[in-house]
Parts: sequence; C-alpha cells; structure tokens
Amino acid sequence: MKKIVGYLIFIVLALFSAISYQLFIFPNSFAPAGFNGIATMIQHIFGINVGYLSLIFNIPLIIAVYILVNKDFAINTLVYILTFSGSLILLEHIDISKIAYQTDTGTSSILGPLVAGIVNGGILGIAFLMNCCSGGTELVAALIHKFKPSYDFVWVTFVLNSAVAVLSFFVFGFNFEPVILCVLYCYSQSVVSDKMLKGNKEAVRFEIITDTPEEIAKEVIDKLGHSATLINAEGCYTHNQKNLLICVVNKHQIVPFKQILAKYPGTFACVSNVSYTIGYFRNPRESNSTISS
Repeated sequence: MKKIVGYLIFIVLALFSAISYQLFIFPNSFAPAGFNGIATMIQHIFGINVGYLSLIFNIPLIIAVYILVNKDFAINTLVYILTFSGSLILLEHIDISKIAYQTDTGTSSILGPLVAGIVNGGILGIAFLMNCCSGGTELVAALIHKFKPSYDFVWVTFVLNSAVAVLSFFVFGFNFEPVILCVLYCYSQSVVSDKMLKGNKEAVRFEIITDTPEEIAKEVIDKLGHSATLINAEGCYTHNQKNLLICVVNKHQIVPFKQILAKYPGTFACVSNVSYTIGYFRNPRESNSTISS
C-alpha cells in the first residue's frame, strides 16, 4: 500500500510538471534546464514532442541505474518519466492555449520561467525526498556517484545548463532573452528544490565559551525547548580550563538566544549556519516537549 501511494504521488507530480511545460515553457520560447532543455530545443526546431524525446533520453539511463545503482530509485523514476512523457504526448492533442501564459500578448516575459521554475523546483524537491527524480541529469549523477563517489557533479550540471543557455541564443532566433529566461528558470528551480529538501531542518549552531554553562543550558532548555552538549576545553593562550557549550536552535531563535547570553558577562560565542539536522532536533512551535541532547 505504501508503494502504491508513492506511485500515485509520482504520477501526480509528473502530471503537474507536464502541465507546467505546456502552460509556461513551450508558449514562451525558452529552454529549461538539463536534458529537458535540450529536448525542448529539438522540439522547437524539428517539431518532435518532448514526451518522446524524454523517453529516448531516460529509459536507457533508468535501466543502467536499475542494474548498477538502486532498483527502487529506478522504478520510482520510471513511473515519473512514463507519466511525464505520456502526459506531454496526450496534451499535444488537447488545446489549452487559452489558459497558457504567453509573453507575446504584452505580459511580463520573466513570469513564465519564474513560475515554471518554482513549480518544477517544488516537484523535484518532493521527488528527491521520496527516492525519485525527474530523470536526465539526476540519473547521470547517480551513475557517476556509483563509480566516482568523490566526483563533484555540480560542475557537470553547470556545464550542461550553460550549454543549454548558450544554444538557446541560436535556437530561438539569435536573441538574448531566451538565454536570460533559461538562467532565471535554473535559478528559481534550484532555490525552491533546495528549500524543499532542507524544509524546516535548517538551524543555527552556537558554540559558547563560558564559566556558567549550567545556568545558560537551563535557560536554553526552559525558554527555547532545546538542550546543549557540554565539552571540557582548554584555552591555548592561558591554558585555563574552560567550558564549551554547543547548542543547535531554530533560526528564529537567534535573538532570544543572544538575550540569554547577554545576561552572562565574559561569555564568548560564535554562530554558524546548519544546513540540515538529523535526529532528535525539533521545532518548539510544533512540540512543547523538552528535547535532550
């Protein structure tokens, strides 16, 4: 039942993605990121539906991922790709131009790629969280990571998206606007998908040197709903014994945390961003329970 529900979610996500292509991407003459960007330019030149091209690009990659990397990931992605491609092929025979967003009617040219990037970024983020992807570069990344775990795929993605943006200039009538729209789409998709992946797991870490660790920890527990880790430390200059208190809190708790520290003169603290938390970290807005470290 859990797998069936997951497949239904992938089908819905892929359907929404296909609709966003028909409403915001195809009518506005620009190419999105990755393999679908290449497919969109081929469709623009030769009239071959992106749905067919998506199948041609992705099926061999899915088979390779199934054999070499992860069977569940490959099957989930196959469900997504079949739905996405089938929906694009079906939508070719359904006239939805009346509700499509077209910039040649005097509307803003940036809204189409901006909305498409936000929608597909959210879809991509949800898919990743459920062990699935939208195909293309993500499948290539999975294969590369299998054999080269230390390889930085970010540069491969950057090169591919840059190539799509540059080719857009020539494909869409020697015009810089499609290049800019492609960059805008890539940026908005990346920001939204990254935010979806992190969700409310972003946090802030305080590292505090203090002579009153118990008092500070008690206030953090009582007022902020988080605990801390106490480590014995030694100053390198004076070689005096110190207390290092490490505490991770939600971003909106920075100000009240600073107010707590201000009560204890001589306390030194440094603050850093935490991109993701795993384990018993909780948002006190969602739970009133005290969390122990």
